[in-house]
Amino acid sequence: MAQETGVKTSPSQEKYGRVQFSIRLLVLVLFLGWIFIWIMSPTNTFRQAWLPRYKAKTNNTTYFGSKGAYLLLYTFPILLIATLGCVYLHIGKKVNDSNTESCNAKKFKATIWKRPVLIKGPLGIVSGTELAFLFMFILLLIWVFATSVHNSFATITPQLAAKDGEKMWEEKLDSVALRLGVVGNICLAFMFFPVARGSCVLPLLGLTSESCIKYHIWLGHIAMLLFTSHGICYIILWAVTDHISMMLEWKKNDISIVAGEISLLSGLFLWITTIPRIRRKVFELFYYTHHLYILFIVFFIFHVGVSYACIMLPGFYLFVVDRYLRFLQSRRQVRLVSARVLPCEAVELNFSKGHGLTYNPTSVMFINVPSISKLQWHPFTVTSNSNLERDKLSVVVKGEGTWTKKLYQMLSTPSTIDRLAVSVEGPYGPASTNYLRHDTLVMVSGGSGITPFISIIRELIYLNTTFKCKTPKVVLICAFKNSSSLSMLDMILPISGTPSDISNMELQIEAYITRDKELKADCPIHPQTIWFKPNPSDTPVHAILGPNSWLWLGAIISSSFIIFLILIGIITRYYIFPIDHNSNKIFSFPLNAFLNMLVICVSIASAASAVFLWNKKHNAKEAKQVQNLEGSTPTASPNSMVCNADRELESLPYQSLIHATNVHYGVRPDLRSKSPPISFIMT
Repeated sequence: MAQETGVKTSPSQEKYGRVQFSIRLLVLVLFLGWIFIWIMSPTNTFRQAWLPRYKAKTNNTTYFGSKGAYLLLYTFPILLIATLGCVYLHIGKKVNDSNTESCNAKKFKATIWKRPVLIKGPLGIVSGTELAFLFMFILLLIWVFATSVHNSFATITPQLAAKDGEKMWEEKLDSVALRLGVVGNICLAFMFFPVARGSCVLPLLGLTSESCIKYHIWLGHIAMLLFTSHGICYIILWAVTDHISMMLEWKKNDISIVAGEISLLSGLFLWITTIPRIRRKVFELFYYTHHLYILFIVFFIFHVGVSYACIMLPGFYLFVVDRYLRFLQSRRQVRLVSARVLPCEAVELNFSKGHGLTYNPTSVMFINVPSISKLQWHPFTVTSNSNLERDKLSVVVKGEGTWTKKLYQMLSTPSTIDRLAVSVEGPYGPASTNYLRHDTLVMVSGGSGITPFISIIRELIYLNTTFKCKTPKVVLICAFKNSSSLSMLDMILPISGTPSDISNMELQIEAYITRDKELKADCPIHPQTIWFKPNPSDTPVHAILGPNSWLWLGAIISSSFIIFLILIGIITRYYIFPIDHNSNKIFSFPLNAFLNMLVICVSIASAASAVFLWNKKHNAKEAKQVQNLEGSTPTASPNSMVCNADRELESLPYQSLIHATNVHYGVRPDLRSKSPPISFIMT
């Protein structure tokens, strides 16, 4: 493995580095403080000494009421971390761009803590670090449950039970059931962080939403086990004590039982459809029922009240911000310039892209084609490079399922189509990547799993061609079923009009065809190109928040929360407070929860819409410039399909690609042979 080497840094980079270090330190302190609160929350010290004194100072305010303490204790630290994370990522983007242009790449040794420990099993591919954090999280749940139950049992006496007209075991079952719901809320507090695709928290840990989906799955299973146990325990208690009628109660000034039941039933139906057999065979059922999370969260808040809901609010708040921004982006149809149809039932879609949109290799973009399905969105790896192809963005779609096969059939018979309406969300990807820190990259893929590696190779082509950087040696080992799949290798070279000389790169491609013994004479291996007619209503793919997207996201998070505090403070002071204190009535809990949810949605929508419209003006100007540049783009009739029309087969890049490729028929790759220290990437 490459040894560390000294790299000269500029004064600006040193300044940025100090700022980033300060932000990291502050974020670490805030996060550890937040975790410390979770650890101390079940103890008598926290509940009997700290919390009463804290509430005495915060709950006296007439602007926030009882939820003020929970907002400051649980919600504010995470939203502050998210805002600081946006600043950190904005600075990191500048530093990465500077490092790329100067070809300064510090060599690092392989990190042991990222190496997989478990490959097969119910948890999937898991590293030692992930197992350690999962173990610590389970310990946290056990600690909170055991400590709170122990402290609760200490207060349950025969005299107290007799006073309440209940038996000792009934009081204890009531206590256990309540604590199961409390521990479930801890899982809910973390559950929505992994599913925010444009998250500003996950990149602080070097994570992406795509890689964190398994955490969301783990948390979902644990949460539903706890909430289901919570509900069953109460049903048993009510059935034994002849209070089953309590299941129909919706108290206006206390816990709503009916709301909790609706929330639990929504969660159970959602949970059932996540069973692997159901999810794989009836994916649409899984996808649509997953939207029941809206009912689950809304009635959960009605059930527990708005004050207690503030504990799980920060993760869900960030998810709502991300979801609304995705909604705004998905309302626009984007310009699809061309498509390259491959004989292996795959197609490359080439979109027009704004110059201000940048993304890193292995990014993912979600695509919707209304003519196939207005509701279905499917993720695909972006194969293009935002620097090498400044006005184009490409994804490769392999015809595997019903949706993708319909798309391939539409494009492989172009006489029926001259324009394809498409909407997109994203792209989303890692905050930073620096492949120059490796000496050798060995990339192993099977079938359509080659697509992430195409984006990596194009990134290296850009660095090698534009900045003359010394790029690492690349060994691509790819396995395909049939000879026709060799056309996937043609996607390595960008479309015409971009420098793609790979003769100076150390590129070695080992392609294995497992089912064919030799190349069939009648088997086409080169793609065919279709050009689509432009439509004035279509726009290039733009960054939803512009080039400074991280700063704008931080502004949305902070400003929307401030708007929420102002609006809910006014409502509480001049509407809720007079009813609670100047009359014999108590303000309705459900109405209070509804008003808070409404104000949160209004605050997020107003802040995000304002930023979106501001950037939309800039995007409109850039779109005109892109359309003017497209005047020289070939606009052949969609009815004509010319074999490899975008590249001459005798061109130097194409010949270099052929020389770098070795094809093996009728065998599988042998990955057990010894090799020098390298960086493995597998899909």
